[in-house]
Amino acid sequence: MAEYTSLQLMEMEHEYGAHNYHPLEVVIARAEGVWVWDPEGKKYMDCLAAYSAVNQGHRHPRIIQALKDQADRLTLTSRAFFNDRWPQFARKLAQTVGKEMVLPMNTGAEAVETAIKAARRWGYEKKGVPAEQAEIIVMCENFHGRTTTIVSFSTDDVARANYGPYTPGFKLVPYNDVEAVRSAITPNTVAVLVEPIQGEAGVMVPDDGYLRGLREVCDNSNTLLICDEVQTGFCRTGKLFAFEHEGIVPDIIIMGKALGGGVYPVSAIAADKAVMEVFTPGSHGSTFGGNPLACAVAEASIDVLLDEDLAGNAQRLGEYFRENLRRMNSPKVDIVRGKGLLNAVVMNREAGKARKYTTALKESGVLAKETHDWIIRFAPPLTVTRDELDWALERIRTVLA
Repeated sequence: MAEYTSLQLMEMEHEYGAHNYHPLEVVIARAEGVWVWDPEGKKYMDCLAAYSAVNQGHRHPRIIQALKDQADRLTLTSRAFFNDRWPQFARKLAQTVGKEMVLPMNTGAEAVETAIKAARRWGYEKKGVPAEQAEIIVMCENFHGRTTTIVSFSTDDVARANYGPYTPGFKLVPYNDVEAVRSAITPNTVAVLVEPIQGEAGVMVPDDGYLRGLREVCDNSNTLLICDEVQTGFCRTGKLFAFEHEGIVPDIIIMGKALGGGVYPVSAIAADKAVMEVFTPGSHGSTFGGNPLACAVAEASIDVLLDEDLAGNAQRLGEYFRENLRRMNSPKVDIVRGKGLLNAVVMNREAGKARKYTTALKESGVLAKETHDWIIRFAPPLTVTRDELDWALERIRTVLA
């Protein structure tokens, strides 16, 4: 018998926790694979996967074992000393993503901040941009995190309001518009920062050729291309990284979420030495970045993704999922879009806001989350099976009928 009921726990959070989230009315007390249970024992399928942080499924045995084994040996040294795990993880991650060096942090937002700092230093020290004049081009409707610098270039009024004065040095252009980026480039542009698919904006998938166009613009202007793969990375879209669908290579890759296997916060940026050598001792750091526990978990997380071909599973089942959603021909749905197992259903205005549908899905045992009022995002763990997807589709069909 649970010590507290779901209702008691939700009331407790409402009283003692800051109200900076509006969670779906469900309490999760236990999880395994794609399934979660509330304190009363009701079972749900997780179709959000902690915003793609649980790509390997909840509590994957290999990742949990790596966590336990490392916790029995060593957890934290800080970077004041060498430890035996960080060098091995650095090599594995660099070789996996095809870059010469990596820099570890903890959260996705910290990794984005690290990429911004790298681009600015590179601009001043390598490109010759005058001091304090560096510009980074960013996209409207972006979501890169919630630090004061990052919300300074957000176009989401809710995320941005009343946090000024805002950090300068960013130039906003429309997403999915190569010409807008080309027109915004100046001699002081040090980087173009882009999500290959805009997740928080409602799974906005750009046109084919968009990333190739950005790569060309950056090549022609001696500008760094930075891809934020925090949500789209590590097999979510059917490739290791979403930028691989266009056959391009960014100068800086930003990683997080699934790098920690749904167990521990791990993030990083990866780049070649020509970029990464701008960091010198004392110029950037993190007490927990590269800690032995994080490194052990992240190595296991990468192994699971590759050994179990979770990119292939995401590709196959993502197509199957979208095809079945479209076949429903629901009059409440305007658009079904996505790539791999990152998908969105856009409700039409007559159908009402998405929250009532995510609530109805929850009641039927499927946990998904609305974004931007009219959009339902579906992103289950990549370990999901076709039978499990069919189970979810049956309930989605009933709710959207």
